[in-house]
Amino acid sequence: MTSVVSSATRTIRIGSRKSQLALVQTYWVREQLQKSFPDINFEVHTMSTQGDKILDVALAKIGDKGLFTKELELGMINKEIDFAVHSLKDLPTNLPEGLTLAAITERENPADALVVHEKYKDKQIDTLPEGAVIGTSSLRRLAQLRNRFPHFTFKDVRGNLNTRLAKLDAGEYDALILAAAGLQRLGMGDRVHQVIPKEISLHAVGQGALGIECRADDQDLISLLKAIEHPQTRDRCLAERAFLRDLEGGCQVPIGVNTEIVDGNLTLTGVVASVDGQQLVKDTVTGAASNAEALGTELANRLREQGAQEILEQIFTEIQRGS
Repeated sequence: MTSVVSSATRTIRIGSRKSQLALVQTYWVREQLQKSFPDINFEVHTMSTQGDKILDVALAKIGDKGLFTKELELGMINKEIDFAVHSLKDLPTNLPEGLTLAAITERENPADALVVHEKYKDKQIDTLPEGAVIGTSSLRRLAQLRNRFPHFTFKDVRGNLNTRLAKLDAGEYDALILAAAGLQRLGMGDRVHQVIPKEISLHAVGQGALGIECRADDQDLISLLKAIEHPQTRDRCLAERAFLRDLEGGCQVPIGVNTEIVDGNLTLTGVVASVDGQQLVKDTVTGAASNAEALGTELANRLREQGAQEILEQIFTEIQRGS
């Protein structure tokens, strides 16, 4: 087998969704790889995923198994592309047979962000008025915010970032809750009115990081991709993904996390909440970052003992009923 590292002629095909944010992220990965391997030609190939096509239905009601990844994964399996760049929060914790998570890049701020209509530019999330209309398509954000702010009115919002911001500016919403990382990557960091404190909303598993997926048997490519991996981000995200996987949760259920690494020790906090915000269990574990996945499993077991499984089963039942 010819090594991709030594080849002066090989073309490596990168798969990406067609959204503006996905392309910004994919071309950033391409740029980093091109710096390290100038003799390799990296081509970007775009695909539309199911999640890109269905914009009038709440994400949780569609079902989230590979909602933004399946088409790209089929492209890898069929050898139409060599690897795919994902927002890691969209990548299921159980990957199709034959594929692997080869690298995780350095994380942007993983926190959620409050973006407000100009009439509320003097407000923070805890000073918005009763009945304020808050737009979010995330059950995780919805559950945690309902727990803290039951007096708000919550409304689903879909579409790309520009579409959602246009709806906010037109007055359809008083505020939106979005990922700070996405706004930063698209050069819209000035729209971040407030970074939501972790005490109010724990972020999504993998939020702010990019996951690079490829065929598991392509060891040369995996070695190449490791050149842009960020070890601390990898350890944090592996702990988060193990936590989510062991709870058998998906991208669209109310499971939130926060991770920090200090002096080689990883602290992982997790929350599971009911959609109405009435039930919420939360706990924290700390241990060596080298045992990241074991820490995720430990935290999942702790929350399961506190009632997390019952909360999740009720949510899955409600989603299946279409409520």
